[in-house]
Amino acid sequence: MTDPLRAPPEDRSAAELLSFGVINLDKPAGPSAHQVAGWVRDLANDAAADLEPDGPGVDRAAHAGTLDPKVTGCLPMLLGDATRMAQVFLEGRKEYVSVLELHGPAPENLDSVLAEFEAPLYQKPPRKSAVSRRLRVREIHELELLDLADRQALIRIQCESGTYVRKLCHDLGLALGTGAHMGHLRRAATDPFDDSSLVTLQEFTDGLEFAREGDEELLREIVQPAERALAHLPSVEIAPSAAREVATGAPVYAPGVIGADDEIDDGALVACYTPDGSAVCLGTMVGDPDADSGEVVDLERVLV
Repeated sequence: MTDPLRAPPEDRSAAELLSFGVINLDKPAGPSAHQVAGWVRDLANDAAADLEPDGPGVDRAAHAGTLDPKVTGCLPMLLGDATRMAQVFLEGRKEYVSVLELHGPAPENLDSVLAEFEAPLYQKPPRKSAVSRRLRVREIHELELLDLADRQALIRIQCESGTYVRKLCHDLGLALGTGAHMGHLRRAATDPFDDSSLVTLQEFTDGLEFAREGDEELLREIVQPAERALAHLPSVEIAPSAAREVATGAPVYAPGVIGADDEIDDGALVACYTPDGSAVCLGTMVGDPDADSGEVVDLERVLV
């Protein structure tokens, strides 16, 4: 039987990276996140077929959290089997830079009002939202005024995943007494990615073309091993023999655990790896990794 475990991240071929990789994409204004994912999938699949005709190909691509067509910025793309880990982007923080369009002159208390919104906030999704319009709580970790010109305030927002920035801007306008709406919006970060390593669709296309010609350097800079998307999660290291059991749907038991990060909370989402750094699964921490027996990680997504 074929070994279900992947090669270590540093030993994967370009085609293998495309079938289990992640791109920190700079989404342009205009297309929807779904359209961009479709373009990335088709480009990657065509290139993978040229690079390794008998390889697995790239039949799927998933984006890390929807961005409206007009919104730009950080939109990590998961390729191939890496789409199974899309839930990891629900765990981390998001950061945005937005233009707050004030409906009147900026009041003197703008900074103090922004500070008051650094807290858990009640929000109801807008009518056009794809999720149920139930009142929910989302936390604003930081809200900073970057610049102010006439009736436009440039603000930086660090917030919990699932925060509606458009609703936040509306509520800020009410609190300021001027009214306000969201102007341009750009996502600067979504854990564990930020805008320091963004790549454009054109750069991705160039990398694929160079790889077809035998030069893989640019493609390897752009398409990272899918494990990069798990960097912000607690990790558990398991033996290769245990990883092969996980591949058949078995949970992670204590005898198969080699080591784990310190003080992982029960119920936390964790990533499990083999000793060579290859991701095996996502799961929920349910037991003591230092125990002699018992279940340690309950499976959520098998990645091999």
